[in-house]
Amino acid sequence: VQLVESGGGLVQAGGSLRLSCAASGFAFSSTTMSWIREHPGKGLEWVSDIDSRNKTDYADSVKGRFTISRSNAKNTLYRQLDSLKSEETAKCYCAKDYVSEPNSARGQETQVTVYS
Repeated sequence: VQLVESGGGLVQAGGSLRLSCAASGFAFSSTTMSWIREHPGKGLEWVSDIDSRNKTDYADSVKGRFTISRSNAKNTLYRQLDSLKSEETAKCYCAKDYVSEPNSARGQETQVTVYS
């Protein structure tokens, strides 16, 4: 399993970023993908997930601002982050499967830094 993140960076509060996660080594199109983040000094936080039928779910704190999507043709997970807040500075990860599943695995992080 390989999950390669890209698209993080530095953005002013209220701005946007688009993250990508290129997946390989498993049947991406039939696998639920999750998005988690880690704020500085805090534990991991579930943000969103998308199943193989494109059903999505979001944490209340990001509903209406963040969007998760996927391209099965490109084996890639996308995350659109809009209206970012300064407290959302975090390391972001994509993960294979629901994070509660024992065989869930996450890739490298991409850093999202939001300044006010």
